Amino acid sequence: MIIGKLEHSSRIESLHPQLGRLFQFVKQHQFSPQETGKIILDEENLFINHELLEGHHKEQQPLEIHRIYMDVHILLEGKETIGWKATEDLQQETVSYSEEKDCAFYADTPTSFITLRPGEFAIAFPEDAHAPAIGNGKIHKLIAKLKI
Repeated sequence: MIIGKLEHSSRIESLHPQLGRLFQFVKQHQFSPQETGKIILDEENLFINHELLEGHHKEQQPLEIHRIYMDVHILLEGKETIGWKATEDLQQETVSYSEEKDCAFYADTPTSFITLRPGEFAIAFPEDAHAPAIGNGKIHKLIAKLKI
């Protein structure tokens, strides 16, 4: 998992051919919490889920994994904590992997937590099981999906 600030995103943009395009788009647009939904930048290769969520308690939020996409969680408003555990250490699968949804869920306890503030991002690769949307109150965020 990589954690950083949008203002320093250029340092990691070479890690994936779509990262530069994603960060440039995010920096050039304002995102209203009243206009959530899916934003398609490159069909199935790069899209963004613009969401306004209610935060969950860490015990209620399962770890999730993806195999086809990496996630880039970008916090716009609020405060969000994300749990993390190495995918190879997962043992308690609760929902089997669905290729259609590119997701499986696990009840394991995260081994660590990070907290994002507005203007910060976290990148979760397939080896990063993650439990997003942990917090109190509203979380306004973007979840970009970049095909690997």
